[in-house]
Amino acid sequence: MAQEKRKRSQRFYDYSLLFTIVFLTIFGLIMIYSASSYRAQIDYDGNAAYFMVRQGVIAVIGFVLMIIVSKMDYHWYAKFWKLAILVSWVLMIAVSLWGREVNGKKRWLGVGPFSFQPTELVKITVIVAMAALIVRVGKDIDKFAGKFRAIVIVIPLAGIVAANNLSSGIIIVGIGFVMMFVACKKKWPFALCMAAAGLVIGFAGPIGHFLTGIGLLKAYQLKRINVWLSPESYPMDGGFQVLQGLYAIGSGGMFGKGLGQSIQKMGFVPEAQNDMIFSIICEELGLFGAISLILIFMFMIYRFMIIASNAPDLFGAMIVVGVMGHIAIQVILNIAVVTNTIPNTGITLPFISYGGTSILFLMIEMGMVLSVSNQIKLEK
Repeated sequence: MAQEKRKRSQRFYDYSLLFTIVFLTIFGLIMIYSASSYRAQIDYDGNAAYFMVRQGVIAVIGFVLMIIVSKMDYHWYAKFWKLAILVSWVLMIAVSLWGREVNGKKRWLGVGPFSFQPTELVKITVIVAMAALIVRVGKDIDKFAGKFRAIVIVIPLAGIVAANNLSSGIIIVGIGFVMMFVACKKKWPFALCMAAAGLVIGFAGPIGHFLTGIGLLKAYQLKRINVWLSPESYPMDGGFQVLQGLYAIGSGGMFGKGLGQSIQKMGFVPEAQNDMIFSIICEELGLFGAISLILIFMFMIYRFMIIASNAPDLFGAMIVVGVMGHIAIQVILNIAVVTNTIPNTGITLPFISYGGTSILFLMIEMGMVLSVSNQIKLEK
């Protein structure tokens, strides 16, 4: 007893993860400037830093929010998960009816002079709601009834999101899948799902034509599959972006052409600062830079695993697992799209690609993870 009294409890805070977030954000701003400076000078009266400054301002706001959220007790989120689902449904219905249309898709919802993508809020909602559900269901999560309750939360939200943003719908399903995989003891249903996904990718062409024929797949989505299978057959249409991205990756070599020296960003790769920014990284920094970036993301995933395994309770652990699943899925899918491993689905690279809504909500997610880490007690 005397020894126990002498022990002092100290709160843990994962500074390794914090420094990784800061590094990725700064690196992202540098690459956004490099990838977008040519277009920005043409479109915004010579202001080469236009995109970088906009992203930087929102990143700073997001960083402040991250620190605030990290100092909050994460158990507070569990009280509002049902309200969060309701708000998410209202916002997604609103964006479907009154959303701002960009490139033929309604993804943006305007609030006064500001606009944002509600899908990013839905991702956080699914993470918190699934964590709360898994805690409430407990061991019954392995039973059909427990899995069904999780499906009722994830699939309808993913469906309404996928109606205008297929990539985000896939990510939302992926987040739920990862959280259920970690929570359940029986892994064989998940192995069957992954095998089925592999078969779908392997036979994407025939499946795509069949689904289009019965009206479940839109013509532009089928075109993306055809472009993926044979981008050289669409050199000036759907395959243009894919081919130019591959040219950028191939021309980078081992160590790249040098920071700021990309040729493909000069109008060849459309929206180079967005989904295709990884191709510019490969061109300017080479294979060495690309692998280094992947290793940094892997280190971030490792820190998530450390925090989840030492979390004070199941709810905290599942929040971290959800965020880990989100980051891992989005990084893998973005790189797979850029390298033409899967069809183009318009997925951004976390912390690196241009996008104010994305960086803002990513910072909030990081704050949630740091909040869990801050509740870990170290005894001395």
